[in-house]
Amino acid sequence: MTLYNKYCDGMFYVALRYMKNSHDAEEAMQEGFINAFTKLHQFTGEVTFGAWLKRIVINKCLDMIKARKLETVAINEQILSVVEDDDSGWHVADHVTLDHVKAAIDELPERYKYAVQLFLVEGYDHEEVSEILNITPVASRTLVHRGKKKLQDLLKDIYDGTGY
Repeated sequence: MTLYNKYCDGMFYVALRYMKNSHDAEEAMQEGFINAFTKLHQFTGEVTFGAWLKRIVINKCLDMIKARKLETVAINEQILSVVEDDDSGWHVADHVTLDHVKAAIDELPERYKYAVQLFLVEGYDHEEVSEILNITPVASRTLVHRGKKKLQDLLKDIYDGTGY
């Protein structure tokens, strides 16, 4: 109970970023905790317990989304090009908050949304994103790069007069 009480609120908010309603987020969080407790013997301590649990909860959310057969777009890695890790083109106005970015991520097409969220919001690198989404690191770089461009356009439109 001590572990649950320590991490339940944080894991709920992680799940809520993916599930979009509190009922589904709570379900994903609870199932994530159940998975973690049944696999506690697999926790090696290479990362913090919170980081390990967060990954389990995110995976549970993604599993639930896949199970509901939301509209997904198959990634054709043959047509994906390799992008450079050049963030010099990533500029948003100073008054854009994290909440604005999260709201704009929600508007991204499905094929970009989760890669961008895992990379920008959750802080995973391309190797980790590729493992979580079951894609190659090249596909992760490409999806994040293209998603960030679309995200930047959404944020620019909002604050350059075409939005609110």
